[in-house]
Amino acid sequence: MFLDKENQFSSAQAITASAASTNLIDLGDAKDHAVGQQLPLNAMVVTNFASNTSLTVALQTDDNTSFSSATTVSQTGAVAVADLVAGYTFTLAIPFEGLERYIRLYYTIGGSNASAGAVTAGIVVNNEQSFA
Repeated sequence: MFLDKENQFSSAQAITASAASTNLIDLGDAKDHAVGQQLPLNAMVVTNFASNTSLTVALQTDDNTSFSSATTVSQTGAVAVADLVAGYTFTLAIPFEGLERYIRLYYTIGGSNASAGAVTAGIVVNNEQSFA
């Protein structure tokens, strides 16, 4: 997965409790200009999760950086901890309508807090494909 630093939400971010991504993306005026297709977003587990039961990843948008009135515009299903091993990838689509100025990810831990687990996530040019 190739990530542009400016389009990255998390870089090996430890997720041991429900939390927002370390970074947010400022869409500026781009939120008003549809690109004609949804943009892919990938979140990859880079450190195995442990002690929790699941993880859900949500894309949120708001008109302010504090996300005081955040709206979830896309969300994965809950993924069981047994699958949350290094290399597991969540894929979301960033819609081209309905976004406010700022976007971020929100990671929700199921069950008790995780004792380990980390994620790297960002906007990618295309979802990965096998060329074998």
